[in-house]
Amino acid sequence: MSRRCELTGKAVLSGHKVSHSNHKTKRTFRPNLVQVSLLSEALGKPVRLRVSAHALRSVEHRGGLDAFLNKASELELSQNARELKRKIAKASEAPAEQAAAS
Repeated sequence: MSRRCELTGKAVLSGHKVSHSNHKTKRTFRPNLVQVSLLSEALGKPVRLRVSAHALRSVEHRGGLDAFLNKASELELSQNARELKRKIAKASEAPAEQAAAS
């Protein structure tokens, strides 16, 4: 499993650890990834994702998983999140069509 956030695309970065004497040694900066279950209102069920703590705050700020995915770019999402975005869009279209028909 790659160390990449499924929602924001945040991944491992590399750089230097710099000592007091200015010695530079290679190191990696890993994202703070957590396994969470986020509730999708359109699907009516929880969805398990591996996201960064920063993405979790962003999801809460935008008003939930559905709102976050609607606004997110397809390029930064993982394959699993892209499929989830399509399912949510399809599920949110169905009630709108039913309301328009009646």
